[in-house]
Amino acid sequence: MSKESTLRGRIWVVKTADGKSIDSIDTDQIFHNRYLTITEKDQMKDFAFSNLEGWKDFPSKAKPGEMLVVGKNFGAGSSRQQAVDCFSALGIQAIIGESFGAIYKRNAINAGFPLLELSDITQYLATGEDIEIDLLKGTVSKTKTGDTFQGKPFFHIQWQIYDAGGLFNVKFQ
Repeated sequence: MSKESTLRGRIWVVKTADGKSIDSIDTDQIFHNRYLTITEKDQMKDFAFSNLEGWKDFPSKAKPGEMLVVGKNFGAGSSRQQAVDCFSALGIQAIIGESFGAIYKRNAINAGFPLLELSDITQYLATGEDIEIDLLKGTVSKTKTGDTFQGKPFFHIQWQIYDAGGLFNVKFQ
């Protein structure tokens, strides 16, 4: 293994202005179709959440090394790879979610972008907290309190793809 299985960073919990988790954020809200002509990954970062009310200014606030915490069915909808790539271009190092749209999840795994699933996690974390996640154990821990939450650990092939930096870099034996 060349990559570390633990990641540490500050989080953004995607909620409405009144504190409710936003479920079923689709790929059009993550990366609007009007930007699909952008083909350079680095340019995609400016349009993350470009169609999600209350989060349109996210790219100007996010810092490399931070993580997202999202609700249920994140990334529902089309198979828009830009909806994954815009976050990695911003330097977001992982997304922790209650669940993910199937195509979004597969696109992220194939790109070597870490997603971690934990039921009801948006209830236990707040924007600005520092956390540590362990991809192989499937845990999220609050740095300040040590509170730990158990989710789904990476499965073997998911780790291989992540460790290799994406599906096309994996040397299967």
